[in-house]
Amino acid sequence: MNRYMNLLRGIALALAALASNAGAAGFPDRPIKLVVPFPAGGGTDIVARKLARELTVELGQSVYVENRAGATGNIGAAVVARAAADGYTLLMTAAPFAIAPALFKDLSFHPIKDFTAITEIATVPLLLVTRKDSPLHSVADLVAAAKKPGASLTYATFGVGSPPHLVGEKIQQLAGIKLRQIPYKGGQAALPQILSGQIDIGILDVVSMAPLVNSGRLRALAITGPVRSPSLPNVPTLSQQGIHFDAVGWYGLFGPASLPPAVRDKLNSSVNKILARADMRKLIVNGGSIPISPPTSAAQWQSRFDSDVHLWGKIARDSGAAVN
Repeated sequence: MNRYMNLLRGIALALAALASNAGAAGFPDRPIKLVVPFPAGGGTDIVARKLARELTVELGQSVYVENRAGATGNIGAAVVARAAADGYTLLMTAAPFAIAPALFKDLSFHPIKDFTAITEIATVPLLLVTRKDSPLHSVADLVAAAKKPGASLTYATFGVGSPPHLVGEKIQQLAGIKLRQIPYKGGQAALPQILSGQIDIGILDVVSMAPLVNSGRLRALAITGPVRSPSLPNVPTLSQQGIHFDAVGWYGLFGPASLPPAVRDKLNSSVNKILARADMRKLIVNGGSIPISPPTSAAQWQSRFDSDVHLWGKIARDSGAAVN
């Protein structure tokens, strides 16, 4: 009896594998839409458009970018959550996607339950910067200044619940200090106040801040993430300065929930092949991000992403941040 049951179980597994492979046998046979939930011209969009061009060649079908910006990326994500789980509608997004459940009470999707993680594209660190003549030269200086009696240091971010805001909250928690967040709509909007000294530091994107650091207009105190950035090799990480927090932003590729494993794995393999190319890696590094190496399997990215949702969510909840 046991042998008979084992035989049936083996047949069922074989049929499931065949069904999964069949799901990718003709994939793709029509154009693929890559939804970017942010405006055209930003870091996510630039990398997505390069990836779409390369995937068009790799897969033999047109891959085109559709920008569906709004609500911190939630509008575009909702489009993909409602799409058919066939691999023809994909989402390329960034770290705010993982934070959304902790911020938005009426979110129409859940990033874990309603999506399939395909692969990680790049890690996207943030930069702690100050004006060039600031008395702050390191994270230790920042902590010491914040602990002085009557201190009220300010830091610029992209807004309540954004990765820069939550990094600032975590720094305060780990260092035992208080900083006052000043939210802006982006790094460029905050820049005049940082340069003039009205804001003490900015926790902002590497893409827009690195050129100002390299030109000497800004001083970089630290970079987030576990490793230094290739575009700013002399800037130490937070952990290297005693603030042991290695979480970092990212670009990632997702499909709707229940995406057939064979389709998911074909997309993972194709994207990782492109990410290994020198021109793609150069584009990522020039944008202030860090290419993924070694390549990430779909299972690895799903596990890492799930952890990120829980990590960022806890920081957001602990901070009391909420959008609605």
